[in-house]
Parts: sequence; C-alpha cells; structure tokens
Amino acid sequence: MTRVHVVADVHGNSAALARAGEGADALLVLGDLLNFVDYDDHSKGILAQVFGPEAVARFAWLRINGEPGELGAYAQSLWAGLPDPKATLEDAAREQYRRLFDALPVPTFLTPGNVDLPHLWPEFLRPGVRVLDGDVVELDGLRFGFVGGLPWARPRDSARGGPWRPYVRHQDEYDAACAALGSVDVLCSHVPPRVPELAYDVVSRRTEVGSDALLGVIERERPRAALFGHVHQPMAARARVGRTECVNVGHFRRTERPYVLTW
Repeated sequence: MTRVHVVADVHGNSAALARAGEGADALLVLGDLLNFVDYDDHSKGILAQVFGPEAVARFAWLRINGEPGELGAYAQSLWAGLPDPKATLEDAAREQYRRLFDALPVPTFLTPGNVDLPHLWPEFLRPGVRVLDGDVVELDGLRFGFVGGLPWARPRDSARGGPWRPYVRHQDEYDAACAALGSVDVLCSHVPPRVPELAYDVVSRRTEVGSDALLGVIERERPRAALFGHVHQPMAARARVGRTECVNVGHFRRTERPYVLTW
C-alpha cells in the first residue's frame, strides 16, 4: 500500500510541517507556505516582524471594515517608510523559507499558493524536494497533476499595496496550465474548482477564488480525487463532482494534520 500525506496553507508552521510526512511515502504541499499576515496572532507573520502587531491589527480591521482602496493605501503607506521595501520583504520571507524547507522530508512535491514567493524557492531546494506547477508526476502508478497560484482575470497593480506580490496568474495562463495536464488520477491545486460550497468561507463570509478550468479538468478527465486548500473555513470540506472526490485538505497551520491518501 502506498501512503501520501497532503497539506496546504502551512503559513509558517514549520514545526508541524516537520512532522507532516511521518509514516508517508511522500508529502505533497499545496501552497501558502509563508505567514505574511497572521490574522489569529497579530504578533506573528512578516507584516508583524517588519511593522509590529499594532500595524497588523489595523490591517486586519481594514480588510473587513475598510472602504474600497483603504487597505491598499494603508499597506502602501507602511512600506513607503522603508529605504528598500522589496529587500526587507524578501529577507523576511527567506527567514521563513529556510525553516520551512529544512522541515520538508524526502520526497516532497510542492506547488505554490498565492501567499508565496516562488521565485525565491530555488535558493532552498535540495535533492528529493521538487516543485511542480503545470506538471504531472507518477507516484506508484497514479498520475498526479499540479497547478499552483491563484487565477485572476485582470492584472493587479501590486504597487498599491507595497512590494508584496502574491503569486497571481493571469486567467489565460492558469487555464492553459490546467489544460496541458492531460489525463490525471489526482488533481492537485492551491485553489478549489469553482464549486460554490467549496469556495465559500463561512468566517470571512465571502466566496474565495475558484477555478472553472480546474472544474473542466475534473469533468473531462474524471480523476479519482481533486485536492486543494486556500479556503480556510469552507462551507463544505468535500464534494462529489461526477466520480471525483473534491477535498479541501485543511488549514494546516491550524489543524497540524495532513490529509492521508492511500492506494
């Protein structure tokens, strides 16, 4: 029997990540390794490290209660006070990535989430730790297809929020990556397919980004499973689409429990 553990939304929890692969033949990480803004503990995360917990508290309040554009303007005002905002951000991200990548067992297969800086990942890779994004890998007879990031129909002006550039891909690029996978047995992504109950977060009370292209792969290729994260408190953690079991593998930073896949 082959046993694979799957996690998503690690958000800086390197201690739990070090245990995530125990007893497994492989670990899959479906994005959001970084803890950029910690809404549960305002003293943690990159924003707190750089600007302090009071700034995070204000940021969190504006995210829910602010007027359109107010959150971006506040973030821009914070970063504008630094001599080199990009270098400060990337140095803080590197500190987290060192701990996170050191915690990964071998073999591990990763795909990035929107709260990631994948252009930094080559600095931390080692044999047996592999990035897959728009790629397929075979594990003991099953084809696993990976698509990372978050699709977005319009370009985003990152300057409005400072140097932070989430891993957001243009819709056409994302859709093409999904289409190029071909036949897969397990579809792995950061965001869910666009199924309403899978994309709706009951705490933030909003529909998060889902993908029609992922749903198209499911309907066309009929994989055994579609695994994803991104939605921390989903209305439904799993749903059937045809023969495919679609599963939100959980907010790993909080649960510290991997999803287990066996065959």
